[in-house]
Amino acid sequence: MFLRHVFMLFFHVTLVASEDNSFIYNGFQSSHLYLDGIAELTTNGLLKLTNDTERDKGHGFYPNPIVFKNTSSESVSSFSTTFLFAIIPQYANIGGHGIVFVISPTKGLPDSLPSQYLGLFNDSNSGNSSNHVFGVELDTRQNFEFDDINDNHVGIDINDLKSADSTPAGYYDGYGQFKDLSLSSGYPMQVWIEYDGVKKKIDVTLAPMSVGASNKPTQPLLSLTKDLSSILNNRMYVGFSSSTGLMVASQYILGWSFKVNGQAQNLEISELPKLPAEKKKSKFLTVGLPLIFLSLVFMITLGVMYYVKLKKFDEVLEDWEHEYGPRRFKFKDLYSATKGFREKGLLGVGGFGRVYKGVIQSSKLEVAVKRVSHESRQGMREFVSEIVSIGRLRHRNLVQLHGYCRRKSELLLVYDYMPNGSLDNYLYNQPKVRLNWSQRFRIIKGVASGVVYLHEEWEKVVIHRDIKASNVLLDSGFNARLGDFGLSRLHDHGADPHTTHLAGTIGYLAPEHIRRGKATKFSDVFSFGAFLLEVVCGRRPIGRVGDNESLILVDSVFECWQRGEILEAKDVHLGTNYVSEEVELVLKLGLLCSHSEPLARPSMRQVVQYLERDTPLPDFSSLSLSSSGLTFGYQLFVEDRRMPYTSALIAESVLSGGR
Repeated sequence: MFLRHVFMLFFHVTLVASEDNSFIYNGFQSSHLYLDGIAELTTNGLLKLTNDTERDKGHGFYPNPIVFKNTSSESVSSFSTTFLFAIIPQYANIGGHGIVFVISPTKGLPDSLPSQYLGLFNDSNSGNSSNHVFGVELDTRQNFEFDDINDNHVGIDINDLKSADSTPAGYYDGYGQFKDLSLSSGYPMQVWIEYDGVKKKIDVTLAPMSVGASNKPTQPLLSLTKDLSSILNNRMYVGFSSSTGLMVASQYILGWSFKVNGQAQNLEISELPKLPAEKKKSKFLTVGLPLIFLSLVFMITLGVMYYVKLKKFDEVLEDWEHEYGPRRFKFKDLYSATKGFREKGLLGVGGFGRVYKGVIQSSKLEVAVKRVSHESRQGMREFVSEIVSIGRLRHRNLVQLHGYCRRKSELLLVYDYMPNGSLDNYLYNQPKVRLNWSQRFRIIKGVASGVVYLHEEWEKVVIHRDIKASNVLLDSGFNARLGDFGLSRLHDHGADPHTTHLAGTIGYLAPEHIRRGKATKFSDVFSFGAFLLEVVCGRRPIGRVGDNESLILVDSVFECWQRGEILEAKDVHLGTNYVSEEVELVLKLGLLCSHSEPLARPSMRQVVQYLERDTPLPDFSSLSLSSSGLTFGYQLFVEDRRMPYTSALIAESVLSGGR
């Protein structure tokens, strides 16, 4: 007995592993957990999932897979787990974003995102039944896109960040009275998660550490009847995921016990490592000291406060910018319009920055404000000149760019706000609203009309370079507006476009654009062809089949056409309420625009004529269409694994929610 206590004194950890899939950690020293992201083990044995790094994630997983299924029945066995956690926020009771106990097919979650995605999923796979992920989230932020009930709740997540069930954080005492708990209070709390493999029932219980393992509340906080047999594979990994956003917190696991086919062992509370002693000091530094400092500043001079306010809204303004006049917004006006760029108004995040909803106070105009960094390959003056020029575009099927603002190391672009978001939200990931064929056909024709304006009808030729569903935004009437002109380039009519670096999105890039880096009207037509197939088929140009195989959409459509069954390629969610002649027309036009030879593709003017039935499509048998010719542009990326994605400056639309 004496030796056992000496062992615990020095190592603060007990790990027991056996054939029935059980383990216990009373602290994590020498635990050999699998860690990634910003997760780490502290010197005294705490699993620290996150720290004060903004918009990051951390994972900690048990290193060995757990057998969850009864091989004779293929049903998930009963299991039980308990752990102690603590969330210590940078600012009192403002966490960021929470902790998830997770059961996953893989050790770690490599494609996940931080912030509201909790390090669990990303914007494209949340809600996919192929995830095979079960989680219990301790969420400290309210995200309306995932239907969160508040900013302090416990939820059961099944393949989705929209919880199957959730409830405010708290526990039921010995008298059955509900007691509130603040997850981000900084105090340790214990969680029990139990799955009954016979009743197919999940129970989640929460209590403050002071309740103690022997006094676990008899009434669960949250219960859900759900058979996990189709969710969990035979072998799975168990662990924790956590993330930060604009607000940060240190999120800890103090101890953890797990068991399949039985009750998880009680944690030895007295043997668990202690939380950092500087928690109280941290509260003083982050709350008390700033208040004292601000009070002193106020008493010293109002002039200093005024100077600080001026610096807050300090902008970059050079003499040459005065000529742009109303195209330039003041930063303080955009700050006010977006209510301080608060996360609640965040519409989306992409490769070029973050987009916020705002209302310009002087005009009551609803706008989307994109914050991007100064990374133009050309001079800033030329870049702003092009932005201002694009701001003069006027067409019912283009998103209006109202102007810009420059401040410190960033550029802010101000666009029309589109209430129905981007088109891809209605094509993928089980959308709440399905677009019928009439809506899709109207959207296709609208985008085509907008591109004709860019190519032929404005004072200069505008090459968009990134036509795709995620860059098509929908107004209140589901009318299409092509947006995100961040990669667009201008040149005079009749002039040859200059060669630039490769830019665009994989799956929409024309083969000659990939080879030479020169974007032309014909490369835009190629992108439009991929967009046509995307809208009709409800599938992305390049999909994944397993780990090493890609599914090329244009190949699938071409094979259907070869068999004389081209309508088989259409989106199955179209049902039967569609005009077959129109669907066939758009599918064939998508193939024609995807031709590997630029001159074999139609102009956008011809595309509009085909869509309006003013001109019949050419006879496909005379076009020498072949699968290799159609897929050449894709294979440059799919087959050459050595080409890094960053070389293509892969652009993501961020003017709509979730992208």
